[in-house]
Parts: sequence; structure tokens; C-alpha cells
Amino acid sequence: MPNDSSRVLVINPGSTSTKLGVFTRGGAEWVSTIRHGDEELEQFRGHSALAQLEFRAGQIRNKLEAAGHDLRGFAAMAGRGGLLPPMQCGTYLVDDAMVEELRLARRGEHACNLGAVLALKFARAAGVNAYIVDPVTVDEWEPCARLSGSPLTPRSSIGHALNIKAVARRFARERQTRYEALRLLVIHLGSGITVSAHRDGRMIDNNTPQEGPFGPDRTGWLPVQELVKLCCSGIYNEKQLDRMMFGEGGLYAYLGTRDLEEVERRIDQGDDEARAVFEAMVYQVAKEAGGMAAVLKGKVDAVLLTGGMAHSERVVSLLRGYLEWIAPITVYPGEDELQALAEGVFRVLDGEEQAKRLKRDETQVRGGREALVIGLE
Repeated sequence: MPNDSSRVLVINPGSTSTKLGVFTRGGAEWVSTIRHGDEELEQFRGHSALAQLEFRAGQIRNKLEAAGHDLRGFAAMAGRGGLLPPMQCGTYLVDDAMVEELRLARRGEHACNLGAVLALKFARAAGVNAYIVDPVTVDEWEPCARLSGSPLTPRSSIGHALNIKAVARRFARERQTRYEALRLLVIHLGSGITVSAHRDGRMIDNNTPQEGPFGPDRTGWLPVQELVKLCCSGIYNEKQLDRMMFGEGGLYAYLGTRDLEEVERRIDQGDDEARAVFEAMVYQVAKEAGGMAAVLKGKVDAVLLTGGMAHSERVVSLLRGYLEWIAPITVYPGEDELQALAEGVFRVLDGEEQAKRLKRDETQVRGGREALVIGLE
């Protein structure tokens, strides 16, 4: 087993920032955030996420050197998992096959697609392995959850699995029990909102970015017939509609801001519209949670609230009013995805978990979705 001085470099790319961390088994040793301004990112507009690879790698390298971190001092690298095919939860070795999947971006373009590629780039320079942990496409759903109402549009799992799984495991540790023994509702309240149902150590259902409550800048569910009219109106093209739903929806569409604190300031100043929109967002979160409680047949041990909006006392208070009848509520404000990534890698380094590898078998199809064969490292 590696000694206690083993360090892991963790890289979490977002749309306008890259978060970095150096972790030991005892926790964070160094954490930093690189902000990427609009003028810097403008050169990449219209290109794939991976077009930013060298740009972000250079900034990461400069930040590490300024902090005195030598790549040779790391036992492994970890990156945020991107929009890969449906996968089991766990820690995965990053290899060329995974990078090719991210390059093809068959499930969409997002900055998170850079995580594994950046981790592999630095890992190869250091002569160590790179990993991802609980990527956004973790899929542990029951078969019935996949049917949407039309075989042309099957549901597939995308959500904040990394933070959600980490919070569920943390709650289990604090209660001195096993995650697998609990029935949980875990609600991630960030720029995107994921409401998830957990049973037997699996996330058996959750809303996806196309579904569920509206958030700071995402629309969530929309009335289908009205959306069809918009699509067929000729006024909006596909990119404009996509932007409307993912970036200019939710609070932003109604109030012109994505900033929850700004919305709460307006409420405190007597802005009735801000209050109505804010409360409607929380109402939709509660309604989605009620549906997930039904998925668990009403047998729920706890409701866990996490993500950036869980810092808001107003949000938490309103949700308590809606949800305390389901189960006791525990709040874990913010997200600690860097820590969760590091913990997944240390589980592999310490032999507690065996790293998985993603292998594709193009001849297999399950229920109309891409099939995966999961092999162990």
C-alpha cells in the first residue's frame, strides 16, 4: 500500500473555471480555482470542448509551478468524468478508448469532457495513472425508469452523480451504517438541479438536465405542445433553443439574473415577482422529490440537501416545509467534488476498490441505448 505521503492531483473543469486540488488521505493539502474570462474563451466558441485542452493545460501547469508542486510528487491524477456512455458507478482508469469517446462527444459537448483528458495528459507526464470517479453518466436505473412515453425518446441518466454519491456515503458514515442499507432522497441544488432516489447502494432514478425543476439558468420540464410550436415556428434555430433551455432559462429567463443571492436581495426589498419565481423553483424541486419518494414506495430514511443553493436558509426552510413529512432532512451545503474524486482514487490505490475500464461492444444494444461492457483493470 502507498505510504501516507501519497498525493493525488485532482482536476475539475467547468464552463468558466478549472478547479484544482492536491489531496492526501487526510484531505485537501492545496486547492485553487482558475477563472476563465469571456474574452479568453471567445476563441473557442463553436468548437468542441477538447479544443480548450492546451489552453487549460497551460494554465494548470503555471498554477502548479507557482505553488511549488512537481508532477513527480503525485501517485495518480483524477479528472471529473464527462458525457460518456451510460456507466456503473465507481472509479475508472482513463485510457485512449475513453478519450476517443470524449472526442466524439456523442452524448454532448460540455467542459466536463475535458476532465479525463487533462488528467491523462498530466498523468503521462508524471508516469502514473489517471482516473475518473462517478461520472455524470452513472446509470443504475431500474428498467421501468427508461421508458419516457415514446420509444423515439428513451430516458437516460445524466446528473450530479459525483457529489450525490459522495454525500450519500458521507451520511452513511456519519450514521455508522452502510450506504447500501439506506433508502435516500438526495437533492443536488446547483446551477443544475438533480433529485435522486437511492436504494441498495444504487441511484435507481433521477431527473436529468432536460427534466425536473427549473434552476438558476435551466428550464427543466417544459409543456411539450408549446415547445413543439416553438421548434416549428421558424423563429428559433436549434442552437438558440438549446441556449434558451440550458443557459438562459429558469431564474435568468424570468428575472434576468442567475445569481440566487441577487434574487433574495430583491425579495428582501419587496420584489413580488422575484418572490413568486423563487418560490416556484423551490415548489418544483419539492414536487420532483415527492415523485422520487413514490419511487421508493414512501420508505425513506433521510432527505439530503446539497449543492450551492443549499447555503440559502430561505431555500432550505421552504424545502423543509414541503418535505419533512417524508423523512428527516440533513443539509450538506456546497459541493466537494474535488474531495470526492480524490477519495475514489485512494480507494483504488489502497485496494478497497478495483478500478473499472470502459470497453465498448458496438454489437450490443439494451433497450435502445448504447451498451457497455465493464471490465476490471
